[in-house]
Amino acid sequence: MQSISFAVIALAALIVGCSPNAQRPGTALSGAEAALPADWRFTDATKEIQLQVHTPYLIPHAVTIWCAQVDGALYVAASAPSQKRWPSWVDRDPNVRLDIDGKIYDVKLVPLESAEQIDPVRTAYATKYQLPANTANANPAFREVRYWHVVPRETSAT
Repeated sequence: MQSISFAVIALAALIVGCSPNAQRPGTALSGAEAALPADWRFTDATKEIQLQVHTPYLIPHAVTIWCAQVDGALYVAASAPSQKRWPSWVDRDPNVRLDIDGKIYDVKLVPLESAEQIDPVRTAYATKYQLPANTANANPAFREVRYWHVVPRETSAT
């Protein structure tokens, strides 16, 4: 009986209180919910954000990622997305939560498909994170990168 109680408490602690960091994913994000800003330029000062996705096993999954803005619009990316689970979970349910500087934003991710959409975002990432001009050749992890536009949940525009 005592081991069952411990297991329930441990599982509850895992689900409620495990924030992601640069070394490991976490579960549910917590913080003050915030209204979506009209302009995301403030994220230029933020190096890492947290992204929470819906999983098929009903436990939230949160990761630490980079973000970049272009003309006030926010974008997120996954390097080597085929080696990670969360990008496919975003494909299944694009409604996610972002934690930026302790504020929680409920948003939708819309994938970028064309070079015309991706090129300015890739440039913004390279500038913000001081990446080499030809990042794909410098680091194999950047050969395959997926990008998403962060939009309000009620829209799907890019």
